[in-house]
Amino acid sequence: MTADADRAAQTDAGVAAPPRLLRGVPTAIAAATVTLGVVDVLDSLAPERAARLHDLTKVVPLGVAQGASAATVVAGLLLIMLGQSLRRRKRRAWRGALVLSALTMVLHVVKGLDVEEALLSLLLTVLLVALSGQFYAAGDPRTRLRAPVTFIAMVIVSFGLGYLLLTLRGSSLIGSPSAAARFTEIAYGMIGVSGPIHFRTDGASDFVYAVLFALGGATVLTTAYLALRPAEPVSSLSSAEEARLRELLARHGERDSLGYFALRRDKAVVFSPTGKAAVSYRVVSGVMLASGDPIGDPEAWPGAIHEFVALSRSHAWVPAVMGCSEQGGEVWVREAELRALELGDEAVIDIADFTLEGRAMRNVRQMVSRVERAGYVTEVHRVGDMPASQITDIRRPAAAWRGAETERGFSMALGRFGDPRDTDCVAVTAHRDGRLAAVLHFVPWGMDGLSLELMRRDRNADPGLNELMILAAIRAAPEMGISRLSLNFSAFRSALERGARLGAGPVLRFWRALLLGVSRWFQIESLYRFNAKFRPIWEPRFICYPGAGDIPRIALAALEAEAFIVWPKQWLAIRKARRLRVG
Repeated sequence: MTADADRAAQTDAGVAAPPRLLRGVPTAIAAATVTLGVVDVLDSLAPERAARLHDLTKVVPLGVAQGASAATVVAGLLLIMLGQSLRRRKRRAWRGALVLSALTMVLHVVKGLDVEEALLSLLLTVLLVALSGQFYAAGDPRTRLRAPVTFIAMVIVSFGLGYLLLTLRGSSLIGSPSAAARFTEIAYGMIGVSGPIHFRTDGASDFVYAVLFALGGATVLTTAYLALRPAEPVSSLSSAEEARLRELLARHGERDSLGYFALRRDKAVVFSPTGKAAVSYRVVSGVMLASGDPIGDPEAWPGAIHEFVALSRSHAWVPAVMGCSEQGGEVWVREAELRALELGDEAVIDIADFTLEGRAMRNVRQMVSRVERAGYVTEVHRVGDMPASQITDIRRPAAAWRGAETERGFSMALGRFGDPRDTDCVAVTAHRDGRLAAVLHFVPWGMDGLSLELMRRDRNADPGLNELMILAAIRAAPEMGISRLSLNFSAFRSALERGARLGAGPVLRFWRALLLGVSRWFQIESLYRFNAKFRPIWEPRFICYPGAGDIPRIALAALEAEAFIVWPKQWLAIRKARRLRVG
């Protein structure tokens, strides 16, 4: 089954939202599963109860009991690994936990007549069966990158458990082996070879060997399974989906300045049943994050939103929306039962009303005059009218000027420049003495608008260069049929503005002071002040979320999507993608 067909099937399933009283059940079951896994591991590594072991060996060979102990360690480790997926209601994790809990119930009896631990396993098994309806979510899209990450994690955990085993069984060791000898014994044992440590009895040696070999086998088998199973891109936009989105943008693209950013190819998309509307999104840390308003006919927005919500429920993802307009927010709140919170304002310049005259624009006039006297000249071109060599000459230095290692942006960035399909985009360049000094990149906003996507300049360039290029875009706009220009988004603009006014209350002043502190890392105040120079029209943007308890998780996912937070596995994937693009 293709990714699109699988996605459609999951959407058609239409999983209903769980009752409010049962929403905490997966978290509780996950905690119980992890606890049982920890109990399984520690109980198996600790020395056996002599009396029980004596009674057991009357009916079960010692080798079988030791094998059961080794299997219990592995089962406990796998139960711990399933905890996070159970918390997210994953059906496959529920099946795995059910099998493992029932298995450990038997293993505890076989390995040492551990009735107490067996009863705990039985209790968890009963709970899993009774609450099976709470675990309905399909598996997440995945890549094979998870295989090496899991291998490294399991090797580290296996060495830690092996060292703990040798410590707890210290009385069975001959002499006092060094740490290096213990790690060597663990490494050899995981591949089924005897190491440098000697044991007082064959039984102790066989038990340690069985546990270490089981850990090694579990590591290899788990890694092989993850590496060999079919891979799916985490988020991707197929050529067919992109073509459908471009058709919707051609008819309705003037409604939202962020509409063109739905064409990012690291986003996925879900369409309404009629195909007249769509919602683009990316799944980040269990959050299904949409951006901007739905694309297409507003009358079809509810259908696309319902498909979006159904898909999020089928995977137990948290639905959220970043940067929607007031109209879009009203539809999201009504159709998806979300809440809305003002996130900030978008700066929009009306070309017909813009003027450099007046005291309020004096700062912009002075900065523009200064850089013009310094010898900077600007050019404004449609990307489709630029030769490939010119695009290459812009792309390489623009990448070198990027302040961060990763390409930031999700909701208001396209993430590419000079693509053959983006012929209607506009590039504004600034040169000095024939050398490129800065570039702006605008994407289409319907037929008569542009939305700023990229703003980069040489760090040695003079201040005021960005103002000069924006003014160049404004001056060239009438010839290109452009009547409106969207600039940067200003997060929490109203709080910064009202908090500085005379008579602002203590709460508002504190909130503004906090934003100023955060601006050291996220440029909140500097973007607001830059946008305010042009006296724009401020258009509010909102974030939509299910409940207050989801805000921290959504905020973390948003920072991750915008690449303000980059985890190691993401960093590796981004570096690989960048190398492929450069090549």
